[in-house]
Amino acid sequence: MSTIAFAAQERRRAARQMSRFCGITLLGAGSLGGCAVGPDFSLPAPAASAGFPSQSLGNAGPDAPKQAANLDAALPADWWRLFKSPALNGLVQQALANNWTLAAREAALAKSKERVTAASAALYPSVDIGASALETKIGAEAFGPDAQSFPIFAGYGVGPQVSYDVDIFGKTRRRVEQASALSENERLELQAATLSLAGNVAIEAIEVATLRRQLSVLGGIIRDDEENLRLVNGAIGAGAETRADSLQAQAQLDRDRGLVPSLRQRLDVAQDALAILIGKSPSDWSAPTFELADFELPPTVPSTIPSRIVRDRPDIRAAEARLHAASAAIGVATADLYPKLNLSASVAEQGLFGGPAGPAWQVLGGLTEPLFHGGALKAGQRAAEDDYQASLATYQQIVVSALGQVADQLHGLQHDADTYQANDRALESARSALGLARSGYLAGAIGVVQLLEAGRLAQEAELEEVSTAGRRYTDTVKLFLAVGPSQPVPEKASGAVASLPGA
Repeated sequence: MSTIAFAAQERRRAARQMSRFCGITLLGAGSLGGCAVGPDFSLPAPAASAGFPSQSLGNAGPDAPKQAANLDAALPADWWRLFKSPALNGLVQQALANNWTLAAREAALAKSKERVTAASAALYPSVDIGASALETKIGAEAFGPDAQSFPIFAGYGVGPQVSYDVDIFGKTRRRVEQASALSENERLELQAATLSLAGNVAIEAIEVATLRRQLSVLGGIIRDDEENLRLVNGAIGAGAETRADSLQAQAQLDRDRGLVPSLRQRLDVAQDALAILIGKSPSDWSAPTFELADFELPPTVPSTIPSRIVRDRPDIRAAEARLHAASAAIGVATADLYPKLNLSASVAEQGLFGGPAGPAWQVLGGLTEPLFHGGALKAGQRAAEDDYQASLATYQQIVVSALGQVADQLHGLQHDADTYQANDRALESARSALGLARSGYLAGAIGVVQLLEAGRLAQEAELEEVSTAGRRYTDTVKLFLAVGPSQPVPEKASGAVASLPGA
């Protein structure tokens, strides 16, 4: 047989050996893949609670909008549309498209997905191409004194290399499970951030509307103070009042004027917050002109039950995903206590520089069993188990806190309605008393102190009614956030994501 024919035959034999090895390794992956040490994850039992019964959420009065809680009411994904405000709808959409916090969450989710892909790659053999070159002078140690006459020779080798860590005890599969759970956590954290963002936009928009209304009311109060001062000064001219009475009326006017800067500051802060939420600089963007009259109070709100909260709230499901990852980590740490099997093979074309080349191949198998690591492996397993217990406690606490938040907001809406009715009655009484006081003052039946006191009660009642009206809207938003929508807000690629350097 010629040298060329022999070399071709050796290459074909090497190729058959490589194919046989790849088949053996893949078969080993299938036959040994049924065992995975560590616990299989199962969701903890839901909290034992009957939930919150359907109920009327207080009585805000005959002319005020009413609300009722309903166990069967499901919160839609675009829940902010329930307030019937086109300006709010548009602003939430802007925030979802441009918020920088969402952009960071989207990037974190993309990174977690790539980590799942990287972890899954370990389930398959890895194939590389290797090359080597050497120059050797044989010494006497190998072949005795005669080796001194051996020439220096230089050689090379180049060819594919395959290696595979057989996943006998499921460490790789637990790593994939862990990475998948962490990726699910990132997805749910993105949903939670989306829900929180929409809620913050709604709350700040309602705050803007409430403050604008309070400033309008305060403007009317200041005009009333100016009218009171005019009356007092007119009475002084007629000899019915003293200079001290005028100063008292002036002090009331100045006090009410002093409330304006504080409300304007709060309004500016709320408008700046809206700009930041939609990813804009406050100096480059102005908030829409929100008015309380532009919002409608949703007549029905979800009372829900614990099992639905656990299913719908993204922060609870994110905690569940973290718990799942902690469970998989126990399997990873447990697998480190067992032997590890590695298979590898290579096929190369080897030869001397300037001389003929020929095929060479190699198949290796290695088994490593841990004997002594100073207790590190068992400590790692116990640490993973402790981390699972900590994650379980955190999960349970998040569930209990969620139930408490729903209860708090339902109570809050009930008390808001009752407070609104009480304030409305107080305002009606205070206005009537103020009218009588002005008539009595003009008739000389009462003094300036009684007049100013009646005015103070009226203005406090009017400002409090506006504040309570805004609080009913805000607490409704907070209840929606506590319950969570039955369907998540659709994930959207944020326009705030910056391009990569050099892109």
